[in-house]
Amino acid sequence: MPNIRPNYDLDTRGVSPNRVGAGKEIVRNTPRRAVVAGAAGGALAGLLLLFLIVPVAGVVGVDGAAGARLLVTDAELRDAIARTAVTATTATLVAALTGIPLAWLLAHRAFRGRHVVELLLDLPLVLPHPVAGIALLLAFGRTSAVGARLAEAGLQVVGTPVGTVCAMLFVSAPLFVSAARESFARIDPSLELVARTLGEDAWGAFRRVTLPLARRGLLAGAVVTWARAVSEFGAVVVLAYNPKVVSVLSYERLTGFGLREALPVAAALLLVSLVPLAALRALRTPRRGWDAVAIR
Repeated sequence: MPNIRPNYDLDTRGVSPNRVGAGKEIVRNTPRRAVVAGAAGGALAGLLLLFLIVPVAGVVGVDGAAGARLLVTDAELRDAIARTAVTATTATLVAALTGIPLAWLLAHRAFRGRHVVELLLDLPLVLPHPVAGIALLLAFGRTSAVGARLAEAGLQVVGTPVGTVCAMLFVSAPLFVSAARESFARIDPSLELVARTLGEDAWGAFRRVTLPLARRGLLAGAVVTWARAVSEFGAVVVLAYNPKVVSVLSYERLTGFGLREALPVAAALLLVSLVPLAALRALRTPRRGWDAVAIR
Protein backbone atom coordinates (compact mmCIF):
# COMPACT_ATOMS: atom_id res chain seq x y z
CA MET A 1 0.00 0.00 0.00
CA PRO A 2 1.40 3.42 -0.86
CA ASN A 3 2.36 5.65 2.04
CA ILE A 4 -0.26 8.37 2.00
CA ARG A 5 0.53 11.37 4.15
CA PRO A 6 -1.91 14.28 4.48
CA ASN A 7 -0.49 17.55 3.32
CA TYR A 8 -1.02 20.28 5.88
CA ASP A 9 1.16 22.81 4.09
CA LEU A 10 -0.43 25.99 2.91
CA ASP A 11 -1.32 26.02 -0.75
CA THR A 12 0.64 29.01 -1.97
CA ARG A 13 0.02 28.63 -5.68
CA GLY A 14 -0.98 31.90 -7.25
CA VAL A 15 -0.08 33.87 -4.12
CA SER A 16 2.82 36.25 -4.05
CA PRO A 17 5.74 35.31 -1.75
CA ASN A 18 5.30 38.51 0.23
CA ARG A 19 1.70 37.70 1.07
CA VAL A 20 2.55 34.13 2.00
CA GLY A 21 5.24 35.36 4.37
CA ALA A 22 2.92 37.89 5.90
CA GLY A 23 0.28 35.21 6.48
CA LYS A 24 2.75 32.90 8.22
CA GLU A 25 3.96 35.80 10.36
CA ILE A 26 0.37 36.52 11.48
CA VAL A 27 -0.20 32.86 12.35
CA ARG A 28 2.98 32.78 14.44
CA ASN A 29 2.32 36.03 16.25
CA THR A 30 -1.42 35.68 16.95
CA PRO A 31 -1.10 33.66 20.20
CA ARG A 32 1.41 36.10 21.65
CA ARG A 33 -0.73 39.06 20.74
CA ALA A 34 -3.77 37.38 22.23
CA VAL A 35 -1.92 36.82 25.49
CA VAL A 36 -0.77 40.44 25.61
CA ALA A 37 -4.25 41.71 24.75
CA GLY A 38 -5.81 39.49 27.41
CA ALA A 39 -3.33 40.65 30.04
CA ALA A 40 -3.89 44.30 29.15
CA GLY A 41 -7.66 43.86 29.24
CA GLY A 42 -7.49 42.12 32.60
CA ALA A 43 -5.28 44.86 34.02
CA LEU A 44 -7.66 47.60 32.82
CA ALA A 45 -10.67 45.71 34.20
CA GLY A 46 -8.86 45.29 37.52
CA LEU A 47 -8.11 49.00 37.70
CA LEU A 48 -11.78 49.84 37.14
CA LEU A 49 -12.89 47.36 39.80
CA LEU A 50 -10.37 48.78 42.27
CA PHE A 51 -11.56 52.30 41.50
CA LEU A 52 -15.14 51.26 42.28
CA ILE A 53 -14.45 49.02 45.28
CA VAL A 54 -11.81 50.93 47.25
CA PRO A 55 -13.97 53.98 48.16
CA VAL A 56 -16.94 51.81 49.18
CA ALA A 57 -14.77 49.40 51.13
CA GLY A 58 -13.07 52.34 52.83
CA VAL A 59 -16.35 53.81 54.06
CA VAL A 60 -17.71 50.49 55.28
CA GLY A 61 -14.39 49.38 56.73
CA VAL A 62 -13.81 52.58 58.67
CA ASP A 63 -17.31 53.21 60.01
CA GLY A 64 -19.43 50.24 58.99
CA ALA A 65 -20.08 49.20 62.60
CA ALA A 66 -20.82 52.79 63.63
CA GLY A 67 -23.21 53.13 60.71
CA ALA A 68 -25.04 49.96 61.74
CA ARG A 69 -25.38 51.33 65.28
CA LEU A 70 -26.74 54.62 63.94
CA LEU A 71 -29.56 52.73 62.26
CA VAL A 72 -30.73 51.87 65.78
CA THR A 73 -29.69 54.90 67.85
CA ASP A 74 -29.99 57.93 65.54
CA ALA A 75 -33.65 58.97 65.40
CA GLU A 76 -33.02 61.65 62.77
CA LEU A 77 -31.34 59.11 60.50
CA ARG A 78 -34.15 56.60 60.97
CA ASP A 79 -36.74 59.26 60.15
CA ALA A 80 -34.77 60.31 57.06
CA ILE A 81 -34.49 56.70 55.86
CA ALA A 82 -38.21 56.10 56.38
CA ARG A 83 -39.07 59.36 54.61
CA THR A 84 -36.76 58.47 51.75
CA ALA A 85 -38.32 55.02 51.38
CA VAL A 86 -41.86 56.43 51.35
CA THR A 87 -41.16 59.23 48.88
CA ALA A 88 -39.08 57.00 46.57
CA THR A 89 -41.78 54.33 46.60
CA THR A 90 -44.43 56.94 45.81
CA ALA A 91 -42.35 58.30 42.94
CA THR A 92 -41.83 54.76 41.61
CA LEU A 93 -45.55 53.97 41.75
CA VAL A 94 -46.40 57.19 39.91
CA ALA A 95 -43.71 56.43 37.32
CA ALA A 96 -45.14 52.94 36.79
CA LEU A 97 -48.76 54.11 36.61
CA THR A 98 -48.01 56.81 34.05
CA GLY A 99 -45.03 55.21 32.35
CA ILE A 100 -46.49 51.81 31.39
CA PRO A 101 -49.02 53.22 28.88
CA LEU A 102 -46.36 55.53 27.42
CA ALA A 103 -43.82 52.71 27.17
CA TRP A 104 -46.31 50.42 25.41
CA LEU A 105 -47.19 53.22 22.98
CA LEU A 106 -43.51 53.84 22.16
CA ALA A 107 -42.85 50.11 21.73
CA HIS A 108 -45.80 49.25 19.47
CA ARG A 109 -47.04 52.39 17.76
CA ALA A 110 -45.49 54.77 15.26
CA PHE A 111 -46.92 58.27 15.52
CA ARG A 112 -46.01 61.80 14.58
CA GLY A 113 -43.80 63.43 17.18
CA ARG A 114 -42.49 60.15 18.57
CA HIS A 115 -38.87 61.29 18.33
CA VAL A 116 -39.74 64.47 20.22
CA VAL A 117 -41.32 62.41 23.00
CA GLU A 118 -38.22 60.19 23.19
CA LEU A 119 -36.01 63.29 23.32
CA LEU A 120 -38.04 64.74 26.19
CA LEU A 121 -37.78 61.43 28.05
CA ASP A 122 -34.02 61.37 27.69
CA LEU A 123 -33.53 65.00 28.69
CA PRO A 124 -33.73 64.50 32.50
CA LEU A 125 -31.02 61.84 32.25
CA VAL A 126 -28.46 64.31 30.88
CA LEU A 127 -29.68 67.46 32.62
CA PRO A 128 -27.56 68.50 35.63
CA HIS A 129 -29.69 67.73 38.65
CA PRO A 130 -29.46 71.15 40.31
CA VAL A 131 -30.73 72.55 37.01
CA ALA A 132 -33.58 70.04 37.17
CA GLY A 133 -34.38 71.32 40.65
CA ILE A 134 -34.37 74.92 39.44
CA ALA A 135 -36.69 74.00 36.55
CA LEU A 136 -39.07 72.26 38.96
CA LEU A 137 -38.91 75.26 41.28
CA LEU A 138 -39.90 77.58 38.42
CA ALA A 139 -42.74 75.25 37.45
CA PHE A 140 -44.16 74.48 40.89
CA GLY A 141 -42.91 77.33 43.07
CA ARG A 142 -45.30 79.50 45.03
CA THR A 143 -45.04 82.34 42.51
CA SER A 144 -45.63 80.15 39.43
CA ALA A 145 -49.06 79.73 37.86
CA VAL A 146 -49.21 76.00 38.62
CA GLY A 147 -47.77 76.38 42.13
CA ALA A 148 -50.23 79.15 42.98
CA ARG A 149 -53.19 77.05 41.84
CA LEU A 150 -51.95 74.07 43.83
CA ALA A 151 -51.47 76.28 46.90
CA GLU A 152 -55.05 77.52 46.56
CA ALA A 153 -56.14 73.88 46.54
CA GLY A 154 -54.14 73.28 49.72
CA LEU A 155 -51.24 71.40 48.09
CA GLN A 156 -47.77 72.82 48.72
CA VAL A 157 -44.87 71.52 46.65
CA VAL A 158 -41.80 73.48 47.75
CA GLY A 159 -40.39 72.36 51.08
CA THR A 160 -42.74 69.41 51.49
CA PRO A 161 -42.63 65.64 50.82
CA VAL A 162 -44.66 66.35 47.69
CA GLY A 163 -41.72 68.35 46.36
CA THR A 164 -39.38 65.50 47.22
CA VAL A 165 -41.57 63.10 45.25
CA CYS A 166 -41.65 65.50 42.28
CA ALA A 167 -37.86 65.84 42.26
CA MET A 168 -37.36 62.06 42.50
CA LEU A 169 -39.96 61.41 39.82
CA PHE A 170 -38.43 63.89 37.39
CA VAL A 171 -34.99 62.26 37.42
CA SER A 172 -36.03 58.60 37.71
CA ALA A 173 -39.20 58.16 35.62
CA PRO A 174 -37.29 58.05 32.29
CA LEU A 175 -35.42 54.98 33.55
CA PHE A 176 -38.67 53.13 34.14
CA VAL A 177 -40.13 54.12 30.78
CA SER A 178 -36.97 52.94 29.01
CA ALA A 179 -36.97 49.57 30.79
CA ALA A 180 -40.70 49.06 30.21
CA ARG A 181 -40.40 49.97 26.54
CA GLU A 182 -37.66 47.39 26.04
CA SER A 183 -39.73 44.74 27.84
CA PHE A 184 -42.81 45.41 25.70
CA ALA A 185 -40.76 45.53 22.49
CA ARG A 186 -39.40 42.01 23.13
CA ILE A 187 -42.87 40.44 23.34
CA ASP A 188 -44.28 38.99 20.16
CA PRO A 189 -47.25 41.22 19.17
CA SER A 190 -49.03 38.21 17.66
CA LEU A 191 -49.74 36.93 21.17
CA GLU A 192 -52.06 39.87 21.81
CA LEU A 193 -53.72 39.22 18.45
CA VAL A 194 -54.33 35.61 19.43
CA ALA A 195 -55.93 36.77 22.66
CA ARG A 196 -58.15 39.16 20.70
CA THR A 197 -59.31 36.31 18.45
CA LEU A 198 -60.27 34.35 21.58
CA GLY A 199 -62.65 37.07 22.68
CA GLU A 200 -60.50 39.44 24.73
CA ASP A 201 -60.75 43.15 24.16
CA ALA A 202 -57.64 45.36 23.92
CA TRP A 203 -57.43 45.94 27.68
CA GLY A 204 -58.01 42.26 28.44
CA ALA A 205 -55.28 41.17 26.03
CA PHE A 206 -52.88 43.66 27.53
CA ARG A 207 -53.75 42.69 31.11
CA ARG A 208 -53.78 38.92 30.59
CA VAL A 209 -50.95 38.53 28.05
CA THR A 210 -48.60 41.50 27.77
CA LEU A 211 -48.30 42.50 31.42
CA PRO A 212 -47.55 38.97 32.73
CA LEU A 213 -44.91 38.43 30.04
CA ALA A 214 -43.28 41.81 30.73
CA ARG A 215 -43.48 41.60 34.52
CA ARG A 216 -39.81 40.80 35.12
CA GLY A 217 -38.63 43.71 33.01
CA LEU A 218 -41.17 46.01 34.65
CA LEU A 219 -40.10 44.93 38.13
CA ALA A 220 -36.43 45.39 37.26
CA GLY A 221 -37.21 48.85 35.90
CA ALA A 222 -39.11 49.66 39.08
CA VAL A 223 -36.15 48.61 41.24
CA VAL A 224 -33.76 50.77 39.20
CA THR A 225 -36.22 53.67 39.36
CA TRP A 226 -36.57 53.30 43.13
CA ALA A 227 -32.80 53.15 43.62
CA ARG A 228 -32.30 56.22 41.45
CA ALA A 229 -34.96 58.10 43.40
CA VAL A 230 -33.36 57.18 46.72
CA SER A 231 -29.97 58.47 45.60
CA GLU A 232 -31.20 61.79 44.20
CA PHE A 233 -29.72 64.88 45.81
CA GLY A 234 -29.38 67.85 43.45
CA ALA A 235 -33.02 68.30 42.49
CA VAL A 236 -34.27 67.46 45.99
CA VAL A 237 -32.02 69.94 47.77
CA VAL A 238 -33.31 72.77 45.56
CA LEU A 239 -37.00 71.92 45.67
CA ALA A 240 -37.40 70.42 49.16
CA TYR A 241 -34.41 70.77 51.47
CA ASN A 242 -36.74 70.07 54.39
CA PRO A 243 -38.01 67.62 55.51
CA LYS A 244 -34.70 65.89 54.93
CA VAL A 245 -34.16 62.66 53.06
CA VAL A 246 -31.00 60.63 53.54
CA SER A 247 -29.04 62.26 50.72
CA VAL A 248 -29.68 65.73 52.12
CA LEU A 249 -28.99 64.56 55.68
CA SER A 250 -25.61 63.14 54.72
CA TYR A 251 -24.71 66.41 52.99
CA GLU A 252 -25.80 68.41 56.04
CA ARG A 253 -23.74 66.24 58.38
CA LEU A 254 -20.68 66.67 56.17
CA THR A 255 -20.93 70.44 55.77
CA GLY A 256 -22.12 71.16 59.30
CA PHE A 257 -20.14 68.70 61.42
CA GLY A 258 -17.30 67.43 59.25
CA LEU A 259 -16.19 64.12 57.82
CA ARG A 260 -16.12 62.31 61.17
CA GLU A 261 -19.87 62.80 61.65
CA ALA A 262 -20.72 62.15 58.02
CA LEU A 263 -18.89 58.81 57.71
CA PRO A 264 -21.26 56.75 59.90
CA VAL A 265 -24.25 58.12 57.98
CA ALA A 266 -22.59 57.26 54.68
CA ALA A 267 -21.82 53.75 55.93
CA ALA A 268 -25.43 53.26 57.03
CA LEU A 269 -26.66 54.36 53.60
CA LEU A 270 -24.30 51.94 51.88
CA LEU A 271 -25.66 49.09 54.00
CA VAL A 272 -29.25 50.06 53.18
CA SER A 273 -28.37 50.28 49.46
CA LEU A 274 -27.66 46.55 49.39
CA VAL A 275 -31.41 45.82 49.51
CA PRO A 276 -32.37 47.16 46.03
CA LEU A 277 -29.16 45.75 44.56
CA ALA A 278 -29.98 42.28 45.83
CA ALA A 279 -33.53 42.58 44.48
CA LEU A 280 -32.24 43.69 41.07
CA ARG A 281 -29.80 40.79 40.88
CA ALA A 282 -32.61 38.37 41.70
CA LEU A 283 -34.77 39.80 38.93
CA ARG A 284 -31.97 39.50 36.38
CA THR A 285 -31.67 35.73 36.70
CA PRO A 286 -32.23 33.92 33.36
CA ARG A 287 -35.79 33.29 32.25
CA ARG A 288 -37.17 29.78 32.22
CA GLY A 289 -40.36 28.22 31.03
CA TRP A 290 -43.11 29.76 28.93
CA ASP A 291 -41.89 33.34 29.41
CA ALA A 292 -38.83 32.57 27.31
CA VAL A 293 -40.98 31.18 24.50
CA ALA A 294 -42.98 34.38 24.23
CA ILE A 295 -39.90 36.57 23.83
CA ARG A 296 -38.64 37.09 20.33
